[in-house]
Amino acid sequence: MTNKQAWLGFWVLALIWGSSYLFIRIGVTQVPPFQLVFIRTGIAAVGLTTVVFARGKRFPTDRRSLRDLIFQGVVNTVFPFALITWGETHIESGLASVLQGTTALFTLVLAHFLLADERITTRKIVGLLVGFLGVVVLASRSSSDTSAAGDATLHLLGQLALVASSFCYAIGNTYGRKAMQHRLEPIVISAGTMLVAATITGVITYVAPSFGGPAPVGFGQLAPNVLAALLTLGLVNTFVAYLIYYSLLATLGAARTAMITYVLPAVGLVL
Repeated sequence: MTNKQAWLGFWVLALIWGSSYLFIRIGVTQVPPFQLVFIRTGIAAVGLTTVVFARGKRFPTDRRSLRDLIFQGVVNTVFPFALITWGETHIESGLASVLQGTTALFTLVLAHFLLADERITTRKIVGLLVGFLGVVVLASRSSSDTSAAGDATLHLLGQLALVASSFCYAIGNTYGRKAMQHRLEPIVISAGTMLVAATITGVITYVAPSFGGPAPVGFGQLAPNVLAALLTLGLVNTFVAYLIYYSLLATLGAARTAMITYVLPAVGLVL
């Protein structure tokens, strides 16, 4: 991927991911969080694995590569997807998209310590401080609109879940670049992480009722708009998006790719 193609992919991915918060918010009105993540990652896993074999690629079998794929699947997919989905049961989709902007800030710090070619400069430090201040202002204004103490607590927990998901993405962004350099191809990482995520969330979805969790909801029980949101999340917001994402990491680097989260609030709030 050339630098010009990478920046075009950057803006396309921003539009796709920016719409995810709205579709998640629609989905959680009827579907438990882990089931939503399972459906989303399951669709993407099938699509990405098909692309891998269609291109004549193969999944790695060595221990180091398998460890990397499992780590990425858990830290960069299962954790953040579950946290975002659960968080949006308590906060609005626009606020969720704003809080996701902290990903770039966390990535900037982690990349400085873990990647030799992505050091923090004075200019980046200024941006880091302004970014955190902006997120605090926006989040605190939204929290002041909640009235009941219980609602306020859940609202705060929902916000913290989004911030935690951003930290997971920052770890995944940085580790993903290190893991793929000269070893794993972007499409293999995308497919491998989705397979791991779909397997884990699928098990949780169907085991949860045995431990008092919510039972899976049948597709026949879903309203048309919820079903459409789930399919869009899987096909477009995950399958297509992750075809682009790891290619951007390889070309633009972790910190620049993470800047996509600065565009998400604009898309999310408008939608």
